[in-house]
Amino acid sequence: MPPSISAGDTSALHHPLDSICGVGPRMLSKLTKLGLQTIEDALYHLPLRYEDRRTLKPIARLTAGQQEVFIGKVLAAGEVQTSRQRRRIYEVIVGDSSGQISLKWFRYPKGWLQKRFPVGQQAIIIGEIKRFGSLREVHHPDSELLPEGADPLEYLQKDPVNFGRILPVYPLTEGLSQKQARKIRYPLVQQHAADLRSTLPAEILKRLQLLPLAEALRGAHWPAKEASLEQLQQGRDRCRKSLVFDEFFFLELGLLLKRQGVQLEEGFAFKVEHRYTIPLNKMLPFKLTDAQRRVLGEIKRDMMSPHPMNRLLQGDVGSGKTLVALMSALIAIENDTQVAIVAPTEILAEQHFSTFHNWLEQLGLKSLILQGSMKSSEKKAALEKIAAGEVDLVVGTHAILQEGVEFKHLGLGIVDEQHRFGVKQRSILKHKGTNPDILVMTATPIPRTLSLTLYGDLSVSIIDQLPPGRKPVTTQLYTRKQRARAYAQIRQELEQGRQAYIVYPLVEESEKSDLQAATEAATYLADEVFPQARIGLLHGRMKAAEKDLVMTAFRRNELDLLVATTVIEVGVDVPNATVMMIEHADRFGLAQLHQLRGRVGRGAEKSYCLLVPSDNYGADAGRRLQVMVETEDGFRIAEADLEIRGPGEFLGTRQAGLPDFRVANLLRDAGLLETARQEALDYIEKTDMLKDPSAAEVKAELLRRWGGRLELAGIG
Repeated sequence: MPPSISAGDTSALHHPLDSICGVGPRMLSKLTKLGLQTIEDALYHLPLRYEDRRTLKPIARLTAGQQEVFIGKVLAAGEVQTSRQRRRIYEVIVGDSSGQISLKWFRYPKGWLQKRFPVGQQAIIIGEIKRFGSLREVHHPDSELLPEGADPLEYLQKDPVNFGRILPVYPLTEGLSQKQARKIRYPLVQQHAADLRSTLPAEILKRLQLLPLAEALRGAHWPAKEASLEQLQQGRDRCRKSLVFDEFFFLELGLLLKRQGVQLEEGFAFKVEHRYTIPLNKMLPFKLTDAQRRVLGEIKRDMMSPHPMNRLLQGDVGSGKTLVALMSALIAIENDTQVAIVAPTEILAEQHFSTFHNWLEQLGLKSLILQGSMKSSEKKAALEKIAAGEVDLVVGTHAILQEGVEFKHLGLGIVDEQHRFGVKQRSILKHKGTNPDILVMTATPIPRTLSLTLYGDLSVSIIDQLPPGRKPVTTQLYTRKQRARAYAQIRQELEQGRQAYIVYPLVEESEKSDLQAATEAATYLADEVFPQARIGLLHGRMKAAEKDLVMTAFRRNELDLLVATTVIEVGVDVPNATVMMIEHADRFGLAQLHQLRGRVGRGAEKSYCLLVPSDNYGADAGRRLQVMVETEDGFRIAEADLEIRGPGEFLGTRQAGLPDFRVANLLRDAGLLETARQEALDYIEKTDMLKDPSAAEVKAELLRRWGGRLELAGIG
């Protein structure tokens, strides 16, 4: 048996959970499924919500829609059959001197219920009150049986963990009940919350009226009798706010110190002589927008400074980020350094290479593409050219980040679609050279709360202006039965000499899916719907050369209609394409729908996006489609996406290199995040983290939470 642990032992926080009373091997396996392994894990595993068990109510005063606690005597019990659905349920009628209420179970062990609720049994019942007309019911309630002749109030006072207070409701796993979860947590919190020392500076705690960690954790698990249930349910109580602030403060402090570390490092001070940017400007068939020029100015200033640039470039679909990236690359190249552009997919890498290679060739510069799918002989030759400095610009996927890819002198690293890469990948790219400048790009607008956590170590530039002549795209929602009307709208555009896209989510029919396949659809559309139209097909399984042929034909107006999968999500620019129809639109995420829609509306003509969802789509899909109809604003769309999916799903993969959130919720706690960032900024400005003795505890805690992920200038 593991040794017992005394309260006040700070090392106890890292002890396994089976070192505490009541946790044996079976219970430990259940807690492990919840991600709980140590005492500290359990302390920070906070309730999902709370139940108010402070007062017992007479049955007549129970409120529909509320979680209530009441005592009733069993008046009748047994199986009954519903008249509508002809299904069997188990019903128990309980009553007190004020009235009666029905308890119902739809999935039930009949024998257990018969033994538990014999007529005459008194029980404490806990559950949500539902009202159907004049009838009130509780479905699958929790219950506590009262011994015969027991005084209810005296009985409740003997169980202060489960009654007479606001109770925590914890996340559970199979085989773990709320009662068990509380029974484990109560002594654990009482004994070990004090082991957590508050390391937040005392003046911040006092000024913001925050609680020390131990007090905040006790109150979050077992709220005081006078606590506000409403505030607790909304996560706005003082205890949780104190814990959230603590988490955000150390996150922002780490990010700001990373940024400061970059500013302290020596980088390459580029000279801007416009050897290539002015000739490129003359070649362009259009003028840069004011926003593009402003952002280029910010990037140039960073590149000319003696410290490495670490900048995020945000711009909505079609705002011209690629051109800004090209101009930035030319500044690095004219200083005899190389440029690496990392894209998340081979398709995007190919499209970037096509664009960059075209312009660089005209300027007499050399570029190549590096992909995981290359033959070993091709790859070897490419790596030799990169290492010898014979190539000015390299475009590629994650392949660029792999070992063995060495640059002669990397001056600038550009990461596209940053939300698909983490902090760690940026760090790998940085180490491919001697503190090269880093430019991170995203076409996915990111709400401020997320950019503060993901990119708090980066300066931010936003291209908030679309090129002149771009018109708003009208988005319309059609049911599958209205598809003929959508086809008629497309036909009308084609008859006026314009072009169209029809997008499908899959390439070929899957046994498990009822989605229409793009390949089958192209044949059907050519034979049955648009027999006069010239139709092309584009999908991800085609070879690069095949894709180029199809896209070139579409750009040259040699095709009227392009049937495609999401390979056209990024980088395709055909001003004459004025309508896009998206089949099974409910299957796409908001960011993807927004990217797809950005392929039309690139010319002077009015453009349309027609959304045709599947027949039976869920509530979240309905909200996504409605947002698309209502707005084209990328930031509004991103905020709605974050609200619908939550931060974890919004980000897709976990952002490698950031500490995990255990308490904070980016949607709920956005205001606190802003406050924490400002406090962290003020603290850094006032305190020498390296020399000030008062900062020793803060520094130690910062390093503990971030582990080896900070790469701070001397801080570790």
